[in-house]
Amino acid sequence: MQCEPFTLHRIKKTKKHSAYQCKERAQQKPQYQASTKIDNSTVQIVRTKYIILTTMNKTLLTSKIGLLVAIFAVLFTSCENNIIFDGEGDCSVHYKIKFAYDKNMKYADAFAKEVSSVSLYIFDTNGVLVYQGNETGSTLADENYSMPIELNPGKYNMLAWCGVGNGEYFTVPQAEIGVTSIDELKCKLNRNNGISDKELAPLFHGQQEITIGEEPGIHYETISLTKNTNTVRVVLQQLSGDDVDPSLFSFEIQDYNGYMAHDNTLLEDELITYKPWSLSTGTADVNAELHSRAASTVGVAVAELTTARLVEGENPLLVVKNMAEDKVVLSIPLVDYALLVKGNYNRNMSAQEYLDRQDEYNLTFFLDESGEWISSSIIINSWRVVLKNQVIQ
Repeated sequence: MQCEPFTLHRIKKTKKHSAYQCKERAQQKPQYQASTKIDNSTVQIVRTKYIILTTMNKTLLTSKIGLLVAIFAVLFTSCENNIIFDGEGDCSVHYKIKFAYDKNMKYADAFAKEVSSVSLYIFDTNGVLVYQGNETGSTLADENYSMPIELNPGKYNMLAWCGVGNGEYFTVPQAEIGVTSIDELKCKLNRNNGISDKELAPLFHGQQEITIGEEPGIHYETISLTKNTNTVRVVLQQLSGDDVDPSLFSFEIQDYNGYMAHDNTLLEDELITYKPWSLSTGTADVNAELHSRAASTVGVAVAELTTARLVEGENPLLVVKNMAEDKVVLSIPLVDYALLVKGNYNRNMSAQEYLDRQDEYNLTFFLDESGEWISSSIIINSWRVVLKNQVIQ
């Protein structure tokens, strides 16, 4: 290797230094070349790092996409796997049973006002009890009341006896889950030697099939109730305008309706005699068209009785007797007379539906001067019914 001209000039002047400097320069050249190789390596390293980083970024991007897909998959399936995230809400399945008593003449739900107790029984497809719930008191007065139930998905049959309460007026057998069958849950009127003379608490029956699904959320099912008790108010009024003393008469309703099956049909039972839980006197406006004596008001006898369910095809009798003379004043088929005022307005309603919807019957009978019933006229629930060729049974 030769040194540059200026370097040779310096070598001539000082040999000692020229050899050193040539050696030094000779050593510097390889260092420059070595540096160039390092730079190439550095470029290669940079390229390698770039490739690695690019690959890492692609891998990271792919991982992020995969993670997002996984997150969405979990979000969509979290309810199925009972996984709940903050703010997501409850993904479990809840069923609640609401009760409605709108099977009345007002077609309005009166459950909150009239029902004092609830006993709900749920049976599987084999008719075996799998769930029972009870509620009483002011909780039922909430118009939004519902009873939560916990059951596995499937089909069930619900039965409700409402108003039984502590069993003072009606009795339903004690039930045991897994043992009691639906046929066993009959309801029986409490009686004393076949006599019922109490103001019975309202009794309600309901039956409804239900299917429990797996869809998450809160689901409401409604069971409709039928009222099984009726108040019958009997008014005796004399056409003469004289007051009627209720203590001179006996009032009773005779029927075989004190024992009800799980489907609310009547079971074989002894004859039940319903007697008044209230006897009183009252006043009534005199209708001049019904009698000749002028008077603004007259005294009347009022008897109030409560009977169990009235059923079409049965033959309950309303009997009024004059006890002083020990003779029957009137004896009428109560269901037939109740249906007399079903009327044209309710023509599309079946007889049984009318009897189930109507829970109060006011019947006014007119007596002549001798205390005999004038059977040509009767007032039922404010409707005057004129009877022709009426035969007293």
